[in-house]
Amino acid sequence: MFTDNPLLPGLLCLAFIFLTHKVLDHRAQMAKYHGSAFKVPLLDHWLVVVCGPKMIEDVRKASDEQLSSAEAFAEMLQTDITMGKTLRADPYQIGVILNALTKNISARFADVHDEIRAAFNDEIPPGKEWIKRPALKTVLNIVCRTTNRMFVGLPLCRDSDWMDLNIFFTVNVFARASIINLFPIALQPIVGWMITPRPSSLRRAIRHLKPLFDEQFGEDGNEGQNVDPSKQQNNLLLWLWKEAKGEQRTLEDLAMRVLSVNVAAIHTTSMAFTNALYYLAADPKLAEMLREEIEAQIQTHGWSKNAMDGMRKLDSFLKESQRLSGTSAMTLNRKTLTDFTLSDGTVIPAGTVVATAALPRNYADPEKFDPLRFYDIREKEGKSVKHQMMTPESGYLAFGMGRHACPGRFFAAVELKTLVSYTLMTYDLKFEEGVQMPNIEWFAATSFANRTGEVLFRKRRE
Repeated sequence: MFTDNPLLPGLLCLAFIFLTHKVLDHRAQMAKYHGSAFKVPLLDHWLVVVCGPKMIEDVRKASDEQLSSAEAFAEMLQTDITMGKTLRADPYQIGVILNALTKNISARFADVHDEIRAAFNDEIPPGKEWIKRPALKTVLNIVCRTTNRMFVGLPLCRDSDWMDLNIFFTVNVFARASIINLFPIALQPIVGWMITPRPSSLRRAIRHLKPLFDEQFGEDGNEGQNVDPSKQQNNLLLWLWKEAKGEQRTLEDLAMRVLSVNVAAIHTTSMAFTNALYYLAADPKLAEMLREEIEAQIQTHGWSKNAMDGMRKLDSFLKESQRLSGTSAMTLNRKTLTDFTLSDGTVIPAGTVVATAALPRNYADPEKFDPLRFYDIREKEGKSVKHQMMTPESGYLAFGMGRHACPGRFFAAVELKTLVSYTLMTYDLKFEEGVQMPNIEWFAATSFANRTGEVLFRKRRE
C-alpha cells in the first residue's frame, strides 16, 4: 500500500518539476515497474504512476465513484480558481462538445476551411520568396481563428482583441495553474486569487459576446425560443444555451464556458499542428508523399470532411507525431475518491492522483519516427476505424481512453488534417540552412511545442 510521508515529497519536488518526463521515460524504470506502479513527488503529496496494459485497464474500468477524472483535472488545472467552480459543479459543456460539435463538423466544414485560408493569407504575406515565420505564434493565431469560426462565427472570430483574449487565457490557465500547484494546498486559494486570469478575462469575454447573446437569446437569456431562427448562428454559444438550465443561461456563465472550451481546443491543436510543421519542414520527402494523398482525396471529394476521412497516411503521420511529442508525459489522470485496489493487490489511498505514463515505448522501434507506422498497421489488419488518431487504445493515449476520452477529439482530428492539408497544398516548407528540428520544451510532466522555432514558407505555384 502506498502511504504519504509529509516531508519527503516536498524535498524531491524540485527535481520532479524539471525531470519528470525523463523519469517516466527511463527504460530501466519502466521495465522495473511494468505491470505495477511507482510514485513520484509533488510538493506535499505523491503522484502514483501505473504501468502496463493491465494497470491501464484497471484505471479505465474503475467507476467515477472510485476514480474521478473531473477531480484530477480540477486539481491539475486548478479549475476552481482559473475557471470558476460552476464549470466543475455541472460540466455540461463536455456533452455539448461530444454531441453538438461533433454532429456539426460536416455542416460547418466549409466555414472551417474558409477561415484557415483567410487566416493563412493574413499571417503569411503573399509572394514568391521564402518567408520566415515564428511557428508557434503563427499557429496560435491561425488555430484560434479557425476554432472560433466554429465557436462564435463571423465577424467575432477575426476580432483581434477576441483572438488575443483567448490565446492569453489559454496560455495563462496552464501557466498560472502550474504556479499554483507549486504551493502547499492550504496556500493555493490565496496564491490563486492573486494571479488568476479569470476575472479580467471574463469581463473581456462578456463585452465581446454580449451583442451576440442579446441578439440570439434576449437580454435576460430566456428568449431564445422566441427569436427568429435566422438570427441564431449555428455555433457553440447556441449549443451551450440549449443545454443550459436556469442561472446557467446567463451571459456570465455561458461566456466562461466558451473561454474554457477554447482553452482545450486551442492548446491541444496548436501544440499538435506546430510539432507537425516542424516534422514537415525537416523532411521535404515526407511533405511530398502526404501531398500526393491529399491531392488525390481533394480531387475525388473536394474540400470536405469525407476527403479528410480518406487521408490515411496523413492520419498516421499526425498520430505518430503526437505519439512522440504529445502534450504530457502522463495521461489517464484520475483522483481516488476511496481507497482503490489495483489488480496486483496494491492499495492506493483515497485522495491520491493516479496517472499512466504516456510513453512511446508501446511499439516496435519506439524511438524511431515512422510517419506510416499506423497506416501500415491499418493496411495489414484491414480495419478502417482502429488505429486512427481519434481512436483511443491502450498503446496510444493522447486523447485519453474510455468514457472520459477527449470529447473534442473528432473535431480536433478533422481540424488538424484540414490545417496540414491546406498548408501542404499551398506552401513549401523548410528550416533555414543548418537549423535542426527544435526540441520539445517541458515543465514538470507537461510538454510544449518549441516556442522559438521558426519555419520558412514559400507559396507554391498554382
